[in-house]
Amino acid sequence: MGEPSREEYKIQSFDAETQQLLKTALKDPGAVDLEKVANVIVDHSLQDCVFSKEAGRMCYAIIQAESKQAGQSVFRRGLLNRLQQEYQAREQLRARSLQGWVCYVTFICNIFDYLRVNNIPMMALVNPVYDCLFRLAQPDSLSKEEEVGGPSPGTSTEGCRMDSPAQPSVSPLLTEVDCLVLQLHRVGEQLEKMNGQRMDELFVLIRDGFLLPTGLSSLAQLLLLEIIEFRAAGWKTTPAAHKYYYSEVSD
Repeated sequence: MGEPSREEYKIQSFDAETQQLLKTALKDPGAVDLEKVANVIVDHSLQDCVFSKEAGRMCYAIIQAESKQAGQSVFRRGLLNRLQQEYQAREQLRARSLQGWVCYVTFICNIFDYLRVNNIPMMALVNPVYDCLFRLAQPDSLSKEEEVGGPSPGTSTEGCRMDSPAQPSVSPLLTEVDCLVLQLHRVGEQLEKMNGQRMDELFVLIRDGFLLPTGLSSLAQLLLLEIIEFRAAGWKTTPAAHKYYYSEVSD
């Protein structure tokens, strides 16, 4: 956060009026309707998985700007209310649009990663994030081969396995298994610190999923095995594991 090369946010896909709204929210949040801004960001995040990774950083910047300018939290309140609405309707969202569902999970994990209260992740987001990951770890999700739009090859996407030296690269299209593993790489360690029992339960599901007798692709099995070993190694990838998973995925 805050590096000069990261100052420009990926908002080119918005129309000119919305781009101006977002730029103003970042610089002068008191001059715009921040609840509208929150809805714009959430709506676009549910349609664009690449932007949903960018959105957490943008939301953090707006929250910081509003707090510094007015000492208020209108934007954060609107953002969390909207996240709660989508969370409560998550099964309907998944049934209606797998892409929207994967983008939502990416977005809420990104928000969990960025938003802090006294430098601690927000407790209010811990169980909703866990619930989303548990849904991704269900057998019908693990065996679902349908892919949705993800980052294009070569696109810089912070927190994605394709750009992280500790994580194997994946196709630019994402399945629910991809999403599960991506988010655990990103926020798994933080989540475990907040509620270790639920992480243990989640990995029981993941291990059971790895052993599914049918319906799991070889790549999905590889990804699940990798995340099991990643957690077992203290949320780190050993050099040997890094070499193995990179060679396996590339083959």
